[in-house]
Amino acid sequence: MAGTIDFVMFLMVATNLALLESSRLKTCIWLVAFQGMALGFLPLLVGYTHTGSVGLHAIAVGIISIALKGVVFPLLLMLAVRRANVRREIEPFVSNNISIVIGVTALAVSIWLSRFLEIPASAGGALAVPMAFFTIFTGLLIITSRKKAITQVVGYLVMENGIFTFGFAVMPHAPFVVELGILLDLLVAVFVMGIMILHISATFDHIDISRISALGDE
Repeated sequence: MAGTIDFVMFLMVATNLALLESSRLKTCIWLVAFQGMALGFLPLLVGYTHTGSVGLHAIAVGIISIALKGVVFPLLLMLAVRRANVRREIEPFVSNNISIVIGVTALAVSIWLSRFLEIPASAGGALAVPMAFFTIFTGLLIITSRKKAITQVVGYLVMENGIFTFGFAVMPHAPFVVELGILLDLLVAVFVMGIMILHISATFDHIDISRISALGDE
């Protein structure tokens, strides 16, 4: 199972770098959906590695995670893309090429940093903690470097995926209610963000955050 977990961590790295490189909103949405579905198997893999069996707790969290991260959230974002009639992230604050360079640097720093942190032995393997840090940083970079509101919601989902990975890598037996509470909060947040995007698009005829922020200077 350790090899399978490492493969999931590799998928996280690949999707993170692909997200930093892509400017097409639909591609970004499907990438984060794929990442979320891959992480939905993490509770099952970690539970089996840690205890030698897969409990109902891990199965429930995995199914709910796959349903929300892989189906519900992407559909909500796709609906927002169609209603807002936007296709690409044009002229981000940080270009895609520079974002890739920053991302690769962040990956190296995450691996280096994880070696010096005093944390419990990871149930998700040696790669889980550094990949969790890298995913959190990737989400923050997308949020701060992109102009479209939809892309920033994608960044929020990526950052949550990193937190999700860190939680199951370090604390595989976290209370079930806490885990479901986090997923419920995420569902509400994405739902509210989707509504805000639709209202922004209807009011301003675009969802460029930088142009909306400039209204305060006029």
